[in-house]
Amino acid sequence: MELQKFLLLLYKRKYILVIVPMIAVFITYFLVRKLPDTFKSRSRISTGLVDQSQQFLEKNSGQDENKASQQFSNLIEMNRLKRNFDQVSFHLMVHDLTSNKPFRPQSKLLKEIGPDARAHALEVFKAHIASKQPLSLFDKDQFGINQLLISMGYDEATLQKKVFIYRVNNSDFIDFEYESENPFLSAFVINTLIDEFIDFYSNYIKGNQEKAVNFLDMLMKKKFDSLSAKTRLLRDYKIRNRVLNLNEQAKSLYTQIADFESRLQVAKKDVESFEGAIKGIDQKFSPQDRRYLESVVVDINQSVLATRERLRVVTNDLVKSNFDPRIKQKQDSLKALLEQQVLQSTDRLLVSPLANKQLLVQQRFNLEIALDQSRSSIIPLTDELRRLNEKFDMLVPHEALIQNYEGLVDVAGKEYLDIQNRFNQTSLESSMTVQLRQIEMAMPGPAQPSKKLILVALAGIISFIFCLAALFVIFYLDDSIQNATDLANKTNLAVLAYLPYINTSMLDLTNLWKNGEGNKVTIAFKNLLRSLRFEIEREMGHKKQLVITSLADGEGKTLISLGLAYAYSMVNKRVLVIDGNFDQPTITATTGTNCYLEDYLKNRITLSEIIKEGRVSVLGNRGGDTSIFEFCDESIVKPKLAFLRDVFDIIIIEAPAMDKLNKSREWIVLADKVVAIFAAGSTIKNGKIQSIEYLNDLGDSFAGWALNKLIINRLNKIPK
Repeated sequence: MELQKFLLLLYKRKYILVIVPMIAVFITYFLVRKLPDTFKSRSRISTGLVDQSQQFLEKNSGQDENKASQQFSNLIEMNRLKRNFDQVSFHLMVHDLTSNKPFRPQSKLLKEIGPDARAHALEVFKAHIASKQPLSLFDKDQFGINQLLISMGYDEATLQKKVFIYRVNNSDFIDFEYESENPFLSAFVINTLIDEFIDFYSNYIKGNQEKAVNFLDMLMKKKFDSLSAKTRLLRDYKIRNRVLNLNEQAKSLYTQIADFESRLQVAKKDVESFEGAIKGIDQKFSPQDRRYLESVVVDINQSVLATRERLRVVTNDLVKSNFDPRIKQKQDSLKALLEQQVLQSTDRLLVSPLANKQLLVQQRFNLEIALDQSRSSIIPLTDELRRLNEKFDMLVPHEALIQNYEGLVDVAGKEYLDIQNRFNQTSLESSMTVQLRQIEMAMPGPAQPSKKLILVALAGIISFIFCLAALFVIFYLDDSIQNATDLANKTNLAVLAYLPYINTSMLDLTNLWKNGEGNKVTIAFKNLLRSLRFEIEREMGHKKQLVITSLADGEGKTLISLGLAYAYSMVNKRVLVIDGNFDQPTITATTGTNCYLEDYLKNRITLSEIIKEGRVSVLGNRGGDTSIFEFCDESIVKPKLAFLRDVFDIIIIEAPAMDKLNKSREWIVLADKVVAIFAAGSTIKNGKIQSIEYLNDLGDSFAGWALNKLIINRLNKIPK
């Protein structure tokens, strides 16, 4: 349905869809018919960005496409820098000012300036080519020279519009294209642009790489000096505090401490065991035996004690020397001497009464010697252990400081190695930089196919599409009622029939019904009136008084009222038409009746004067700003109309539009049925909504809508 409505709108505006594109086509044709032919030149450069043969220095030569695309985008944007196009502009002007075959004819501005000004402009262009600097528009002289560029079409903005730079698919190449009216100009622009870009890129990359190498070299020297200073600080501290290898020294001291602690524990244990053993042997002798033994061995004990003292001293020396083998040998010799002296003492006892206890005596002497050795070793072991612990404790603060120094040296060393690697990599890359190369020179090309026909066709197509879009916007924003379905959906009231739009000046209702002549639209109008009459008859039943109104003026109440009257007369009905619209008595004027409603209500005319031959009678009005109840009381009007109902088969009353407030509603109060006329193309807004609600409140008294002024065409089936 919506598509059909849109197509209907297009059909109604078909002349716009034809005329506007035709105008656009004609205008475009006259604008482009004198356009000159154009010539395109193309060139290609190799970048080396994705060429594996030029990336042997890369650790990971297989780079991802996103990175490559970013690099190509960067290269293309560098190509489009203003400085590159400025240089091309300067070269073009120098060529045209010095060549016998300039690319373009002189502009009006160039013709106006004198030879001196041209020579000055030429010098400025050459100077800026040499210095690679753009023109300063703040300088009045250079601003004027820039106007020369613009007048010749050689300025940067104009060149940018026609130069196309793009990457060829996903390859390593970038193509340059330029199109102009001169094939040699096209080739010159492309070749010059590529030369300027390669020169700029090479200097730019080389300069950046040199800066990077110099910076890394300076940074590497700083890191080396920092590493040397921290290493020297660590070395001086070790020398100053006599620390060669702290870990080894600590390990050695810890081993010695553990060894001496073990020896000390053994010595203490031996003392306890020896004392217990001696005590046990003494308990086996009586006091008399002990006195005898002591008297016998007194002399021998003196020599034994002397030897034991010497052995104690040697044992102390052995401990202090960390068990020197030479002192150990001396200790062993003293032990042998002590054993001989003990044996001598036991030999003296062989002739004693205690000879049978010889073995116990010998064991006691040996235990005393061992006890003395153990006791004498405890003190030196304790002293040595204390000395070692003190020495170990002295290493702790050294350990903290040395670890701090070594950590600083390690960090400085890593930083230095990192900078050194980057320096070496950058130096190598700077010496083997990927070079841009122009692998295809731009040559003068043939003339391009004419675009005139394409431009003309595009003008027509675009204008047609624009018209379609504009009409679609109008259609989308249009809230008007175009058919019976729309009216029924938006008002929730029944639609009895629809009537076509018809030119009333060309319509004669009498001839239409009597002779049946007319065109398709008038015949359709007559047939649709019959349909409306049939629907109204079904709604009214035996009732006779029908009021026809509308939401606003100009919706066709008069035409439909008279048309219905003739339709009823054709089925042998006696019809009375009352013009109840005092504001606009159109029926009165159209029919030219001499019978007025005011006269009938005031009993100035008789019923016989109202009834006319031809079965259609008309009661007009004299007009004026009044209403039916203002003119005559309701108690009088109702009996008068009731009398007419007895005479006529149907009474059709045209009431004022409902926007006239009470004037229309007074007639509706008198009606048996009400039919409202709605003009197609109208909208329901503001006060019309209240009027529709009023009609809806009438209930069964409201027969329905008659949709008038509907456009009948090939998209709507014409009733026959």
